[in-house]
Amino acid sequence: MSENIIELKGIRKSYDNTKDVVSDFNLEIKKGEFVTFLGPSGCGKTTTLRMIAGFELPSEGQILLHGKDISELPPNKRPVNTVFQRYALFPHLNIRDNIAFGLKIKKMSKEEIDKKVARVLKIVDLEGMENRSIATLSGGQQQRIAIARAIVNEPEILLLDEPLGALDLKMRQEMQLELKAMHEKLGMTFIYVTHDQEEAITMSDKIVVMSDGKIQQIGTAEEIYNEPENVFVADFIGESNIYNGVMTKRKEVQFCDAKFECLDDLPTATLTDVVVRPEDVNLTEPGKGQMNATVISNIFKGIHYQIVLQSGKNEIVAKSTKPANVGDTVGVYIEPDGIHVIPAKQHLNHFEGVITKYHTVEFAGGEFECDVTQLFPGSYHDDKIHLFSKDGERIHLTGMPVYVDIPVEYLDMSDDETAGGVVGEIVSLIYVGDHYRYTVRTESQEDFVIRDEDLWNEYDRVSVIIPPDQIKLTLRESEE
Repeated sequence: MSENIIELKGIRKSYDNTKDVVSDFNLEIKKGEFVTFLGPSGCGKTTTLRMIAGFELPSEGQILLHGKDISELPPNKRPVNTVFQRYALFPHLNIRDNIAFGLKIKKMSKEEIDKKVARVLKIVDLEGMENRSIATLSGGQQQRIAIARAIVNEPEILLLDEPLGALDLKMRQEMQLELKAMHEKLGMTFIYVTHDQEEAITMSDKIVVMSDGKIQQIGTAEEIYNEPENVFVADFIGESNIYNGVMTKRKEVQFCDAKFECLDDLPTATLTDVVVRPEDVNLTEPGKGQMNATVISNIFKGIHYQIVLQSGKNEIVAKSTKPANVGDTVGVYIEPDGIHVIPAKQHLNHFEGVITKYHTVEFAGGEFECDVTQLFPGSYHDDKIHLFSKDGERIHLTGMPVYVDIPVEYLDMSDDETAGGVVGEIVSLIYVGDHYRYTVRTESQEDFVIRDEDLWNEYDRVSVIIPPDQIKLTLRESEE
């Protein structure tokens, strides 16, 4: 028998045939694990939790409990309970009656109810308070009552949807530790939703990092922090310096105009993203590191100084227990194990398109000028309408399926929506050393990755400008 208590296989969720809110979601959760769905607002984590609870049904895929499909099972038939950010306690009932509400519906005896309520009050550290009014409780105490009401029913799985979001910072940190302790006492499976990385790192056995409805990485807190699988994870979990790099030889990468020994054994000339945590940036005397840099700011953060350095066009953030003087030149030394190299996946924008009768290419919801002669070496135009092969035979292009590739560095953006061939919305941005990396999503739900030194805001509407000579076309087989 599988040790997994719950499995999600090929889960997809969309509403009214619009873009998928969750897609290609596959996850195994073992009995007794504390699993956290972590990601920004709108990434699909709460929708996934609601599908496990039965409040939403998947558009595709299966949810298995002990190997049995429960995808269509109503919430009251599932051995799960949910704790929400808004506690939904009954203000006219005291603590005991709030906790006992579900037990009374099950028509349990008073003796059994009293026994169960006393047990969970002990677990949430509110013994002897069963007759108190809900109105007299602090936010943290109300949260504990909401948890007690959920666990008193002894579900196999406890679902928690940002339950600490309404608490202040100090109380939230205290409740993180208490929730972890409760989990250990109960031995119950916890599935937790949050956008707060500290919560996820503090409490979880397993973290599922999500973005844009998809899983970006699954692992322990240490694995995700130390070995992020892409720049989204590196940027979202903790603080990171992120740079464009290239492997100059095996176990050596170049970034910030300097060469660094690293542990990642990738082929020479591989384009990479390089991640360096600020705590791994060591400041030395000038000339004693792999490069020199100028101190441009020094801010005391309580337990360390945050020092920002400039090397050429690149900005480097370091954490140090010692201050640095603004304007000083320092050496920068990074140990090989402080450099994490990820093969770059976003140096090209790749699309499927078709050639129009006007010899333009249509893709991503727009129509763009391009050089169609590249599809057939030696071909030529006699005018702007007809294309001929090198042997003089006419080539009919209209409707021809092609792949379209555009290097990210040649794209541009404008706030003039008529300036380019397609309009979209900035859905994400990451600072990469000396520029920002933007993702612009068009109305046809296609994504462009664009580099720009200027700072734009998330959700800005922009037009995407593509130089015609940077559109690379290759033939693809028709699906017909």
